[in-house]
Amino acid sequence: MTRRQLVALGVDGSAIDRRTARGLLIPLHRGVFAVGHRHVTLEGRWLAAVLAAGDGAVLSHRDAAALHGMRKPPESRKVSVTTASAAKGTQRLWVYARRALHEEDVASVRGIPATSPARTLVDLAPMLTAGQLQATLGEADRRGLLEPAAVYRALRRTKGRHGPGHRRLTAALDAHRRRGITLLRSELEERFLDLTIDAGLPQPRLNAHAAGFEVDALWPTARLVVELDGWAHHKERQAAAWDREKSNRLQAAGYVVLRFMHADLVHRPAQIAAAISDALAR
Repeated sequence: MTRRQLVALGVDGSAIDRRTARGLLIPLHRGVFAVGHRHVTLEGRWLAAVLAAGDGAVLSHRDAAALHGMRKPPESRKVSVTTASAAKGTQRLWVYARRALHEEDVASVRGIPATSPARTLVDLAPMLTAGQLQATLGEADRRGLLEPAAVYRALRRTKGRHGPGHRRLTAALDAHRRRGITLLRSELEERFLDLTIDAGLPQPRLNAHAAGFEVDALWPTARLVVELDGWAHHKERQAAAWDREKSNRLQAAGYVVLRFMHADLVHRPAQIAAAISDALAR
């Protein structure tokens, strides 16, 4: 609750101060309190941030994407809000100052004012890589939140912005239209998709099926499979044995199988791209 809400309910300033001193009101931001306990949920922190930014503020950018379910919640506890008010950023708030948002750019999710899915995609585009953006579009589509026409309208309303965000989002929408939903399950897969895009490689099917197995990446015409192993992979002997069995059976079915570790994608992206390019050529 805000101080203004408490006063409207008949709690005067001195009573608010006494309750704050006794720990019945816990300050989260200037003039914004948790009532009765400190165990505030993530959505509670998001709502508190919006209230702290003043009338007309909405949750935005990475936090709005997480609220809509299009991306995982950001690791930072600092919350992003967009407002037309004179609110300033703090150690707990990123404030994006905008003129009043168009009514189509605003939504409410479980009582939390936020940018709409379309506007959230536009705001996020400069912050994400091409692979991350494609994955976000895929998740939005899976959840029934992606309306390309609405995204293009939001792009037109923000056409004065500088930077690569609009071009990147337009390209991602075009790729999504041509290839359909891209569903990724990990940061490793997003990094791999970025690698293929940056290298100009033909785009694979991700989390596809080959010879009865789900594989991380598949080029069906070339019968090429790429498997990605996270940094903690192979800690268990049983998992490593299953991976060898899977690779053997894929190869017996006529697939070429390449395996790469997380460290390979981080430190050897050019070599990985060359290996895939060579395998596709052969």
